[in-house]
Amino acid sequence: MSESSTKPYLIRALHEWCTDNGYTPHIVVTVDANTVVPRAHIHDGQITLNVGTLATNCLVLGNDYIEFQARFSGVTEHIYVPVAAVSAIYARETGAGMGFEVHDSNAYPGGETESATEPPAENKPAGKSDNNDSPDDEPKRPRLTIVK
Repeated sequence: MSESSTKPYLIRALHEWCTDNGYTPHIVVTVDANTVVPRAHIHDGQITLNVGTLATNCLVLGNDYIEFQARFSGVTEHIYVPVAAVSAIYARETGAGMGFEVHDSNAYPGGETESATEPPAENKPAGKSDNNDSPDDEPKRPRLTIVK
């Protein structure tokens, strides 16, 4: 029997720590063929998602995936992220968090290929997301160090 990864446990622990301290937990996800997110919000093959309790509905922080509903530009989207694709979790307000290595050959260079991440045309977000802050709305975030 193989030992399970510590990654999902660390994600849940840091999510709880952020929530307990009044911070807003965000995850950085390397988008691949198994990731279902609004494509319009993918930048350089990654997306940053607010996974705070006020921004999500039916949040599941599982061992293999993170799943929830969130609003992007007023449209409710179903989000499905494999835990293996999460490259970081951090508190938006302080930048405190943890980075992870992502080993996935299906990662998108710039997110420019067709996939399950493409929302239906009528649900494509336009403009600012309710779930995520655009880069112009806040100063640069601190970079996280990869933990092996």
